[in-house]
Amino acid sequence: MLSVKDLHVHYGKIHAVRGVSFHVEEKEIVSIVGANGAGKSTIMWTLAHVLKPSSGEITFLGLPLPEKPHEVVHSGMCLVPERRRLFGALTVSENLVMGAYMRKDAEDIRRDMERTFELFPVLKGRLNQVAGTLSGGEQQMLAIARALMSSPRMMLLDEPSLGLAPILVDRLMDAIVALRESGMTILMVEQNADRALEISDRAYVLEVGTIIMEGSGKDLLDDPVVRKAYLGELA
Repeated sequence: MLSVKDLHVHYGKIHAVRGVSFHVEEKEIVSIVGANGAGKSTIMWTLAHVLKPSSGEITFLGLPLPEKPHEVVHSGMCLVPERRRLFGALTVSENLVMGAYMRKDAEDIRRDMERTFELFPVLKGRLNQVAGTLSGGEQQMLAIARALMSSPRMMLLDEPSLGLAPILVDRLMDAIVALRESGMTILMVEQNADRALEISDRAYVLEVGTIIMEGSGKDLLDDPVVRKAYLGELA
């Protein structure tokens, strides 16, 4: 579904992503885990075409990735950015409508909104609440729900658990699994490697802009090197 080959990304003279290659198949959860500053978010912003790659090949659904962010969304890929980036002064309902701004199919929009309420029922009771007054967990739910309103085939989740209490992380990961079970394909980058690997079909470990390990989520979760480096376990 998504193929990335030999991707290089620079910030000025900083070589942030160095020859990264990976793939995501339909209806998978794939995670990229690594420490802060490893280049995880840079990869996501490049896939959304907010950043331009220095070199490499990115294909989505068998075609070259479009070169403009709104064209990427239209092609069926949507980014939920780190720290949510909601329209804080707008209501929950208005944020959801903004997610569907490129669509004209009113009946399908209504159906997708009901789908978001099935996934995140708390939002249905908050429709008229200003988004900036929601709790952190509710804001993350709204950010994912807003992305769903663009009717994506694949969702990019950038550090979805950042800043959330452990109980809210549990609920969020359950929601991500439910999304996959409904047919969504998900690429997620996370510092919370433990929880990300638990729910991932496959995963990659990124270190200083380079993929150093890959495997199933379970295999990486059980790997002693990964456990020591990213899960805080002592040798």
